Amino acid sequence: MKYTIIPVTALQQNCSLIWCEESHKGAVIDPGGDLEKILHAAVSNSVTIEKILITHAHFDHAGGAHELAEKLSIPIEGPHIADQPIVERMGIQASSYGFQPVPSFTPNRWLQQDDTITVGNLTLQVLHCPGHTPGHVIFFHPESKLAFVGDVIFQGSIGRTDFPLSNHADLIHSIRQKLWPLGRDVTFIPGHGPNSTFGAEQSSNPFVGDDY
Repeated sequence: MKYTIIPVTALQQNCSLIWCEESHKGAVIDPGGDLEKILHAAVSNSVTIEKILITHAHFDHAGGAHELAEKLSIPIEGPHIADQPIVERMGIQASSYGFQPVPSFTPNRWLQQDDTITVGNLTLQVLHCPGHTPGHVIFFHPESKLAFVGDVIFQGSIGRTDFPLSNHADLIHSIRQKLWPLGRDVTFIPGHGPNSTFGAEQSSNPFVGDDY
């Protein structure tokens, strides 16, 4: 699997374009906005975008999903249906942060634990990791040892849980019981900031590290 990270919106959210090297078919993970940058990345890498994947329904991750799906006539997959109340209020959420309202969307497929997603000849695993939002999911490609984790965990930090419907205990459980078992050598691409590995975070993350 190949991927490139495209920071979008003023919040510098890590939108990811992933693709199958054999077919050059790809998917966009969390198109929060700045669609022209996403489309340029696809053209530059000769990728045909065939679907949109959403980790969770916060506007900086999903604000461009409706427009991109309409523009390319492609389906939206994710998040988990527990995020439906957040999806429905996404425009209000954006306005409350001083951003232009964004259109809501209806996924073609709500995702749940142990679902799989195909992108070209690739297969990604879906893990339901609630806490930051109740319907947050992550996407894992075992062969590449790569995980796209949205706002569950960051280098040296974890997702915020001071939002409506967030739950701190659920987030810690998701990280320790869902992410750590994937392997210390797994690289993860977070929703903001630099990549890290689960092993590095187990050793040094002050919120979920083994020594804290």
